Amino acid sequence: MQAWMCETLDGPAALQWRERPTPQPAADEVLIAIHAASLNFPDLLIVQGKYQMRPELPFAPGAEFAGVVEAVGADVKHLRPGMPVAALGGHGGFATHACVKAMQVMPLPAGFPLRDAAAFAFTYGTAHHALVDRAALQAGETVLVLGAAGGVGTAAIQIAKAAGATVIAAASTDAKCTLCREIGADVAINYTTTALRDALKDATRGKGVDVVFDPVGGSHAEPAFRAIAWRGRYLVIGFAEGAIPALPWNLPLLKGASIVGVFWGDFVRREPAANARMLGVLAAQYARGLVKPVIDEVIPLSRLADAYHRLENRQILGKLVMVPDALLGA
Repeated sequence: MQAWMCETLDGPAALQWRERPTPQPAADEVLIAIHAASLNFPDLLIVQGKYQMRPELPFAPGAEFAGVVEAVGADVKHLRPGMPVAALGGHGGFATHACVKAMQVMPLPAGFPLRDAAAFAFTYGTAHHALVDRAALQAGETVLVLGAAGGVGTAAIQIAKAAGATVIAAASTDAKCTLCREIGADVAINYTTTALRDALKDATRGKGVDVVFDPVGGSHAEPAFRAIAWRGRYLVIGFAEGAIPALPWNLPLLKGASIVGVFWGDFVRREPAANARMLGVLAAQYARGLVKPVIDEVIPLSRLADAYHRLENRQILGKLVMVPDALLGA
């Protein structure tokens, strides 16, 4: 097999394309021939040593991928060679093969393309866990999605709309705002050119938003929180802007509001049965056309450095999918 290997925590530029022995699955694992992998923001943090999880060096990054099962461990009963699957390995996806715990593998229903599957579980799982599980979003409520044109943002727009919510999308360019409206956002705000708090007040006629979905953090957090409604829920997803915000503690008091942490990766580990049920719901929504990954581009895996550059510079709309070069035309 071949893989992009992280041998030092010096960022994407230090990754090396290496020949590696093809691994054999342990008793509770499966070996997957990877057909597609997507790039997520934690894939950047993990090669910089800034993510919550730190695999032992060397390792191949790439948390999310899809492919075909080649071999199964002795204890694996629900998967078999030849099955198309999506996987959330935490790492290992930027390669031609990977071994993954069977509990981290999602069998794909008929008609679920592998390239969509590679861009699905991480962002849609995060968004569904946040909005439906942690925020208990109700039909008729209003959701603000920050960083709305990214992978998890576009997923959040679709899941909130499927739940019957009104969606306000906030993004950094007019082109990104246009994309958000195209996939269902009721209102789109360019927070680079518009004061976010004032725009939210106008969009909600002074009521405020019931749920804030925030994978960005940084400078947008406080104005977004100041525009939250009574009993609002502020979902802390991540800090793509870089800075972890510090909010005045009187704000949740005055609004009777909740600050809700969302760590989907640990939810998967701690509550695997609940996560499996959720992924089943999401697969059914995909089949009904309610959700579908927004794929910016499909590129060869050899261009991983370009993919990281675009991610760091916030140039990706939705998700970027990479395919091993030998499979690109398949």
